[in-house]
Amino acid sequence: MYAIMGITGKVGGSTARALLKDGEKVRGIVRNRAKATEWEAAGVELAVAGMDDAAALESSFRGVEGVFVMIPPNFAPAAGYPETRAIVAALHKALAAARPAKAVCLSSVGAHRLSGLGLITQPHILEQEMSSLPISTAFLRAAWFMDNYQWDVSPARDEGAIEAFLNPPERAFPMVAADDIGCLAAKTLKQEWKGNRYLELEGPARYSPLDAAAAFSRLLKRQVAAKTVPRDQWAGLFEEQGMAPDRTGPRMEMLDGFNSGWIDFEHAGAEHVRGSRTLEEVLQDLLRR
Repeated sequence: MYAIMGITGKVGGSTARALLKDGEKVRGIVRNRAKATEWEAAGVELAVAGMDDAAALESSFRGVEGVFVMIPPNFAPAAGYPETRAIVAALHKALAAARPAKAVCLSSVGAHRLSGLGLITQPHILEQEMSSLPISTAFLRAAWFMDNYQWDVSPARDEGAIEAFLNPPERAFPMVAADDIGCLAAKTLKQEWKGNRYLELEGPARYSPLDAAAAFSRLLKRQVAAKTVPRDQWAGLFEEQGMAPDRTGPRMEMLDGFNSGWIDFEHAGAEHVRGSRTLEEVLQDLLRR
């Protein structure tokens, strides 16, 4: 049996589906059992644990062959990332006590950097703490999520335009589908290794905002443009979306890191893996939803 965190989300759900497809038993770790009834109906054993509840997490991690670990996305963290540090401390304590044979942790491209990461500081903290665990641990450094384009579906369909924060718009960035991350996580959980592994994952090709606009154009059968958002407008737009004025910095720093090329794969000492899902396939799925 394998324990999966984030099973009600995209990556955790994809990991669980891949394991179930292979005939493996799955334990889903959830904060709210009522939101996971479909998984329970599919034969998944549910365990309830808060992300920062070390005792409940330890109980959830016991008696399994491996654990898929992820921290919840926080796009507006407090200064110093106290929320992430509390969750990671609980995870470390729980895993060190439960001692499953291995853990596969969702990380991010660029997480090897010590600074200039913005929101990616959170997976960096995860890597730093989990790398000292007395169990075999693998870190999946995923590229920019193709699934992030879900926020552009309505503007593309209704207005014929998407906003481009990745610049320049013709530059191709490493991107990956959530389903490919889940498939690699499931595959890695079933492998044997010692110590720490670092797996860099991106899709079959790199894509630019212009590529995304062109794919939307083909799928929607209408012209869709990629409109660059000037950097001096970022903070105001994020605040309009509900972000507190003092919380916009990490998101902006992350985007700056991608645009400058600072946030990229380490390559040295890491295993580089390519997924199979193209950006157009992911956008087609998003449009169907």
